[in-house]
Amino acid sequence: MLQEISLLRSTIETDIRALEQSKTKDAIEQFRLKHLVRKGTLQDLTDRLRDVPKEEKPAVGKELNALKTLTQNEFERLNEEFSATTATQATIDLTLPGRTLEAGAKHPIRQTLDEIVSIFTGMGFAVSEGPDIEDDFHNFEALNFPPDHPARDMQDTFFMETGGKTEGKSAAHSDVLLRTHTSPVQVRQMLHQKPPIRSIMPGRVYRNEAISARALAEFHQVEGLYVDKNVSLAELKGTLVAFAHQFYGSDLKYRFRPSFFPFTEPSAEMDITCFLCDGKGCRICKYSGWLEILGCGMVHPNVLKAGGVDPEQYSGFAFGMGIERITLLRSGIDDIRLLYDNDVRVLKQFV
Repeated sequence: MLQEISLLRSTIETDIRALEQSKTKDAIEQFRLKHLVRKGTLQDLTDRLRDVPKEEKPAVGKELNALKTLTQNEFERLNEEFSATTATQATIDLTLPGRTLEAGAKHPIRQTLDEIVSIFTGMGFAVSEGPDIEDDFHNFEALNFPPDHPARDMQDTFFMETGGKTEGKSAAHSDVLLRTHTSPVQVRQMLHQKPPIRSIMPGRVYRNEAISARALAEFHQVEGLYVDKNVSLAELKGTLVAFAHQFYGSDLKYRFRPSFFPFTEPSAEMDITCFLCDGKGCRICKYSGWLEILGCGMVHPNVLKAGGVDPEQYSGFAFGMGIERITLLRSGIDDIRLLYDNDVRVLKQFV
C-alpha cells in the first residue's frame, strides 16, 4: 500500500508540473476530477485502507493524509493563480461596436385598453376600479342573477376555498369568488355614489373555462355605466356608435341585435361591418360581413334597487366588451394564446 501511495504521489507531482505550464481552467478541472472527487485516485486508496493490516494502518494512513493535503493545497493554489490571472485580463473588447438598444413598447392588450379608456374619458366617463376577489352579492345577486342561473355553476366560476360553511354551499366553498366580470364595480359605484353616475370599469376577470384558441380562464373587460334621470336607449346607441366610429373608423356600418342579459332590459349586442374585409366576408367574420364587438342594454330596475337607486326616478344604461377579443379582431390573430406567450416575433408587430 505504501508503494502505491508513492507511485500516486509521483503521478500527482507530474500532473502539477504540467499544470504549472498550462494553467488553463479545463486542465485544472481535469486535475480535480482525476484525483479529488469521490471516484478519484485518492478516494480509491482511502476506500482500500480498510483492507490494510492493523499494525500497518498508522503509517499508511499518515502517508495517505499527507498526500491528500498536498494535492488539495496545490489544486487551490493553481486555481487561485488562474483566477488572479484572468481577473487582470480585459473582459471587454473595446474595439467592438456598441449594442443597439431596442425601444420597448406596451403590450397589445394594454395598448387596446388605453385607447378605449382614452375615448370614453374624452366623452365624459370617469374610470372606476374594484377588487378582483368578490362576494356572491356583488357578482351575482345584485346583478339580478337568479339562484339557478348557469353562470353560478362551478364550471364557470372560481370560488375561493374557506374553512367555514356558508348557507347553501359546501364547507369547501363559500360565496367568496374571483369576479367573473367587472359588473360588480357598477354595483359598488351605485352604492357609494348618488346619481348621476357616468363611469367605465376596466379590469381583469376570471372564468373557469378550458383554455383554447378563443378562450382564456383570465382576461380583460371594459364595462360602462350611466345612471341619471331620463336616460334613454337612444343615448346608449349614440354613445356606442360614437365610440365605434372613433375606435374602428368613421366609415363602418353598425347594427343592434336583441339579446338577453340578466342585468339589463332591454338588452342588445352591437355588430359592426368587418373592417378587415370591408363587409365582403372573410374568415375572421365567418363570411357574414359583421363582427360582434360588445353587449349592452338598459339597466334592469332590480339592479338599480340593489345599488340603492330608485328606478322610479332614475334610469341608466350599461355596456361591456372583451379587450382580448377586440385585439384579436383588429390584428387578425387567430389564437388568443399568442398574446400571452411572450413571443417577441408577435409582440414586435405592435411596436
